Amino acid sequence: MPADPIADSLPPSWLAEGQAHLPGGLPGTDRLLEHAATWDDLPADGYLRDGGRYRYRRHACFVHEPGGRLEAVPQRAHWQSTLYNALHGGMERWFEPIAPALAGSEGFGRLLRGCGELFAAARFAPRWYVEAHQFRIDTTGGIGRPTPEGAHRDGVDFVAIVLVRRDPLRGGETRVFPAQGSGGGLRFTMQRPGETLLLDDTRVIHETTPIQPLQPGTGGVRDTLVLTYRAGGFQGPATVEA
Repeated sequence: MPADPIADSLPPSWLAEGQAHLPGGLPGTDRLLEHAATWDDLPADGYLRDGGRYRYRRHACFVHEPGGRLEAVPQRAHWQSTLYNALHGGMERWFEPIAPALAGSEGFGRLLRGCGELFAAARFAPRWYVEAHQFRIDTTGGIGRPTPEGAHRDGVDFVAIVLVRRDPLRGGETRVFPAQGSGGGLRFTMQRPGETLLLDDTRVIHETTPIQPLQPGTGGVRDTLVLTYRAGGFQGPATVEA
């Protein structure tokens, strides 16, 4: 059987620790970055309950059968239980779809399939229900919050976070801690386009601290692609929580 370039790029400890920080990214991430300009056309997130104007996003859903097909599904609402998102949980949030130039690109498809195969090797699933989120956090107003809900789980099996762009900014430290017990944990700041974080969402919680411009009035953005993989169907009001 041919070697898996994605699995080969991971530290052996990633399954035991429930996280893997990859400063150099995953194989093929460079093809995703060819579409970085699509982050310049994200609509504002109209659901922020803290009254902020700092987050922009698009959203799309897919079904991936490990070893098989990746299929886009009709646009649907993003939903999380208040168990996982006390700030924005419990409501349907409808976002504009990811642009076809990105969603249909070779780099995007390769990344979704590659992560799906990697996660299936870690925990068997007949299929993954995948949600893809393009995020831009903008500091024009002085401060931006990548995770306004604070330290959290997403209510899925696995998460992949890819940094697409980071202007010179203050803050934005990513923190990962065990969901149960104490000790351990990881803190770092994603800086390089393509830099990636993989999470076993059943075992860890994560957050990213607020960002600010280096100089008042200068602004600056932080762009990411967040992919979530869930075995039990897409989350929704009728979903039985794990």
